[in-house]
Amino acid sequence: MKTVIELKNMRFFAHHGVFSQETVVGNEFMVNLRIEADLSKACKTDNIEDTINYAAIYELVKSEMLKPSQLMENAAYRILERIKASFPQIVHLEVRMAKMNPPVGGEIGCSQIVIGD
Repeated sequence: MKTVIELKNMRFFAHHGVFSQETVVGNEFMVNLRIEADLSKACKTDNIEDTINYAAIYELVKSEMLKPSQLMENAAYRILERIKASFPQIVHLEVRMAKMNPPVGGEIGCSQIVIGD
């Protein structure tokens, strides 16, 4: 049985960016995850040991967001790889990362990348 877990709108203040101002001042980022796995056992047992622990996922994302990167692609890739390594039952993972109010010389809500396997 395919199960989808979505963790939406995780907010982090981080220092990712190409411009020196971004690495000093920082910016707000939004991370969304879409996780697919067979969690039919958890559906039957009602046991957290049989599912993917959301709090553990959040802590993995948080720890990667604390490591500065020039590119969002790099930070998102690190998140993807770390989650997949920690939870081998995941069959598909999508990471969406958005930089709020990016410095592009005009008004824009966010820039976003999406990576997945």
